[in-house]
Amino acid sequence: MVLNTLYILLLFAAVVLLSALQKPIFMLWYAEQCSEASAAELWGVVEHGLSLDATMAGYICALPVLFLLLSTLFPHIFWRRATQYWLYVAATVVAVSFSVNLGLYEFWGFPLDGSIMQYLATPREAMASVTPQMFVVQTVVAVVYSAVMVLLCRQIVRIYNPTLHLKWGRRLIYSLFVLLLAGLDFLAIRGGVTTAVANVSKVYFSDKIILNHAAVNPTFSFISSLSAGEDLSRYDYFESEACAAQFEALKPKTAATESLLTTSRPNIVMIIAESFGRSTIDEHVAGESVAPNIQRLKGEGVWFENMIASSFRTDRGVLATLSGFCAQPTMSIMKEAQRASRLPSIAGSLREVGYRTSYIHGGDLNFTDMASYLYATGFDKLVAYKDLHFDAPTSKWGYADDVLADYFVDFINQQGGEAPYFTVWQTLSSHEPFDVPTAVFEDKMLSSMHFADSCINSVVEALRQSESWDNTLVVIIADHAYLYPYGISASAVERHRIPMLWLGGAVKEPRVVDAYCSQSDLAATLLQQLGVDHSQFTLSRDIFAADYQSFGYYTFNNGFGVVDSLSTTIYDCTTESVITGEGGSQEQIGKTMLQTTYNIIKEL
Repeated sequence: MVLNTLYILLLFAAVVLLSALQKPIFMLWYAEQCSEASAAELWGVVEHGLSLDATMAGYICALPVLFLLLSTLFPHIFWRRATQYWLYVAATVVAVSFSVNLGLYEFWGFPLDGSIMQYLATPREAMASVTPQMFVVQTVVAVVYSAVMVLLCRQIVRIYNPTLHLKWGRRLIYSLFVLLLAGLDFLAIRGGVTTAVANVSKVYFSDKIILNHAAVNPTFSFISSLSAGEDLSRYDYFESEACAAQFEALKPKTAATESLLTTSRPNIVMIIAESFGRSTIDEHVAGESVAPNIQRLKGEGVWFENMIASSFRTDRGVLATLSGFCAQPTMSIMKEAQRASRLPSIAGSLREVGYRTSYIHGGDLNFTDMASYLYATGFDKLVAYKDLHFDAPTSKWGYADDVLADYFVDFINQQGGEAPYFTVWQTLSSHEPFDVPTAVFEDKMLSSMHFADSCINSVVEALRQSESWDNTLVVIIADHAYLYPYGISASAVERHRIPMLWLGGAVKEPRVVDAYCSQSDLAATLLQQLGVDHSQFTLSRDIFAADYQSFGYYTFNNGFGVVDSLSTTIYDCTTESVITGEGGSQEQIGKTMLQTTYNIIKEL
């Protein structure tokens, strides 16, 4: 009996120890981002992370405790075998989640959670970001970690005797003791005896967000996010009437009367540039511009100097661009087909006034259910990888931008006819793993941005030579930005600054717009310039309205940011605290925008 009890205690301790070991490995993996942390803060990652490590150990030990109870009442060797098989499964899950978290954090900037499941529905595209080197490294990490966990647990399980025959009196007494162990295990799962149950925010302790993320147990984060679902009322900061009044105060009351265009019905060519953040396209390497063509072209059109991306993923960014709908911190409306289909969109509004609408992408538009969203919201024609048969190599995502640039120009030139057209090209080459034909810089990511810049320029210059140029508006905007400079926080403003440029023969004259604005504001702004009703776009604001309030709003994983010319507020919804700035009116703006977004989702 003593050894069987010791076995459970050692098993629990071993799982906690192995979980705690993940913390220093993570901090070494991201040593540059953690370099400013003191020794006390680094130890704090391990110390504060122990609560969720204990919770995860409680989950893993729950079945062994149950098997111990059953073996006490009904002795048989089967219970040891069942325990071993369970620990093999648990070791695999823990190891894979740890390895995946190490790899994805570089791109996502937050701990592994259930959002990864949104992208696994299309495995080819989900794996497209993974380089062979990355796959090998993460696989090795998972195998080694799993092997260590399995070997340690097997040694511990050896002292477990499931065939111990006791007299029924002692058997019942020991069974009651095992039930006590089960109760203690439940407390570990629950996270203690306080009213607050185990959750990710319990390990947050620092104003350095990466240290908080390092303290999170990735397996717990993943499993808990899957089981929790999306609480659409979690961001109800204000009474309904108060929130409505505050939001109404943020909306322009007067329609813009200034026209930036020479015609109210231009042909519209929109280029949604993958990961085209300002921090990358404004970069120079040894005096050479990463995006020289955009830098030149912005002097020819209407350049929006302070445009803020709505989020950090393509599905959120495309939806914010086309539907004027703000991104959500922990969910993707595009993945909820019925809700997404009820959103307004630029395509739908333009189709109602006679535009022909089309969307071109060299990859798979079924990724994140994008095709269903595009069709449902007003696009007549979609062209994607499956429709294209070029004699050209493909990247992991699909056809490279240079191939699609030529096709896109030909597609536009074939539009003809009296009815105007609205056609969108979503680029893809500037997406990890950044495989492009040319390597201008040592940094693959910057080379991919340079390549994408050249492809976008080739489209613009080809259109400039066309007869329809004088009646064409070209809108270039990014879907989101990239984590650059490397090591910046995923919540930082630099992570969300993107370009937006209007050019073409239909633009009256060049100008720079200094107002801080959001990606979701494009819809109302563009439609107002065309004299098309945009009242359905509740969250979109006309940038050129006389009473437009200058601020940019964005969301990241369970948080939001609000930025204007004077200050920035970044709010963490996990800890319900301001992590950058003073809060105040900006905090109220962010909470109002977030609550209003979810109020609309509830009605969809």
